[in-house]
Amino acid sequence: MKRFVTIAAFVLSVSFTCADGHITKIPLEQVRQVLDKPVASHPRLFISDQELSGVMRQIQASDELKTLHREILRRADGLTKEKPLERIQTGRRLLSVSREALKRLLTLSWAYRTTCDERYLKRAEQEMLVIADFSDWNPSHFLDVAEMTTALAVGYDWLYNDLSIRSRDKIRRAIVQNGIRPSLYENQRPGWWISTHNNWNQVCHGGMACGVLAIMEDEPTLAETIIHRSVNKVQIAMNEYEPHGAYPEGPGYWVYGTTYNVLLIEALDSVLGTDFGLSEKSGFVKSAEYYLHAAGPTGLYFNYADCGSKSGLVPVVSWFAKKYDNPSLLWNQKKIWDSVTKRKPSDLTRSRTSVMTLLWDMPEATQPRRLSWMGQGVNPVAMFRSAWEDDAMYLAIKGGTPGSNHAHMDIGSFVIDADGLRWAIDLGAESYNKIESLGMNLWDRTQASDRWRIFRYNNFSHNTLTVNDQFQKVGGYASIIQYSPDKKFPHAVVDMTEVYEGQLKKAVRGASLLPSGQILIQDELQAADQSATVRWAMVTPAKVNIKSDTRATLSQKQKTMQFHVVTKADVKLATYSTEPRSRFDAENGDTRMIGFDVELAANEKITIKVVMTPGSKEIPIDLDIKNVENWSQPLTVREQLTNIN
Repeated sequence: MKRFVTIAAFVLSVSFTCADGHITKIPLEQVRQVLDKPVASHPRLFISDQELSGVMRQIQASDELKTLHREILRRADGLTKEKPLERIQTGRRLLSVSREALKRLLTLSWAYRTTCDERYLKRAEQEMLVIADFSDWNPSHFLDVAEMTTALAVGYDWLYNDLSIRSRDKIRRAIVQNGIRPSLYENQRPGWWISTHNNWNQVCHGGMACGVLAIMEDEPTLAETIIHRSVNKVQIAMNEYEPHGAYPEGPGYWVYGTTYNVLLIEALDSVLGTDFGLSEKSGFVKSAEYYLHAAGPTGLYFNYADCGSKSGLVPVVSWFAKKYDNPSLLWNQKKIWDSVTKRKPSDLTRSRTSVMTLLWDMPEATQPRRLSWMGQGVNPVAMFRSAWEDDAMYLAIKGGTPGSNHAHMDIGSFVIDADGLRWAIDLGAESYNKIESLGMNLWDRTQASDRWRIFRYNNFSHNTLTVNDQFQKVGGYASIIQYSPDKKFPHAVVDMTEVYEGQLKKAVRGASLLPSGQILIQDELQAADQSATVRWAMVTPAKVNIKSDTRATLSQKQKTMQFHVVTKADVKLATYSTEPRSRFDAENGDTRMIGFDVELAANEKITIKVVMTPGSKEIPIDLDIKNVENWSQPLTVREQLTNIN
């Protein structure tokens, strides 16, 4: 068990337990009692015909929703001219086909339900019959099956009353035989995803539940089995949000896993009248605030783990805003919405679940009150900003472990936004299929795994420390040991010592967005019983002009950032290439690393401060080492701020 303690204005004492510790067991008898009630008529998934009229009134009363509805109908018109999908597998995945199927069938089914135009009905029916004839939905990569099952479940249920009996029978058999039954036994054993902690759990249980709820009157025993399994096993993944809502796999995978978790909740509630308490899980409830803060003023994510940097319109955020009456969660979404509407309205439908925004509504966004957010858990993160405007300062830092799902060796890494630009970046993930096709075992997360040979995945490419040219320790864990949102000194401190086990005796990193508008990254290090060479490095898209051993100017798009190292150690600033190291590595564009090496004698202690100041002005920095030393020990705000201009 880990324990985390905050300082200054925030005092927090939180522990988290193993995943099963937060599971509320739902007995089979309780599921049976719910299923014994009369089955609702079709359509019943997510929205009935009785509820649809109210939703249409909401759409007519909202300029935003009217625009989205119009673009969905335009997209449906285009689909009537496209050929049905083919079973084309890319590497080990059919996933792109399954995802397009979900997007098409949501779009076409919605268009038919709201217009009664039979073109949409016939095109959706054609799509489903073709998919039903696929040899299988690729159960070896079960995400593909889950998304395809969801697609056909929606099409089957929403169009049920107007499909031919022959089509109904064929589509229903496909949902059962290609979708649900393979989830019961995979090679005569239950699928590994059933009890896993990651997004696969949420997507697969969500997809199976949608499928069985669409056909439950014809398969009552199957419905009982799948629903009982889903409402119990999905809680294993939902525990990963505890205690504060931080999602271990980063904001991109938060969108994926959380969307299917919400589809599961909404499917249960719409068909059975209960979600068995899933929507009350504390960490899950808080997680949309994590997602809000995980995008900087530039609109780019704090893209740790296998996460892309670009955020976008995410329908499930509307669900959270409405469900928990918190319109501030939509602050970033509204900015994206307005930008997309002006630039290219058709992009409002890019998400395969964009139709769900019409069901979940978009209340008027309000400005969030908090400028910082911290979440403990498997991969703890802290995020700070100076304001909610686009040109605000932003700093985000993470702890955690390289051993978690989709993780990188990025412990202690950070990103920085200022003046509408990102200055400290994460290079992101590699193409899964490309790496797999080269024979690499991308998903083994042991210390000797192929995964860490890939530049973007190891610590050599992240904004953190590398000691003696060695990897971070996969079995190590870095907790956030201090956090304060106090505007006088907002900061977080990560104890990275376990991640450098055998390399350093102590490694503590603090990060602060100072009231002066400067960023402070401070490392307190102690060598082990032998000497060590420590490299401090940061990836940046900016051009680097080194002015002295300890000073440099970063510049991009007519903006500048001053970079200053303050330490008693001998350091010499340098730049390092981000060019691919091997045939496994992707190109990293016009990027580079700025950093320096520090030589430590055996057991030597050192403090290193890096101060970054937006703008061209050289602000004097006269940091007395002793006044901001020992971040692992609580100091007063006055002590922390001494001599920082």
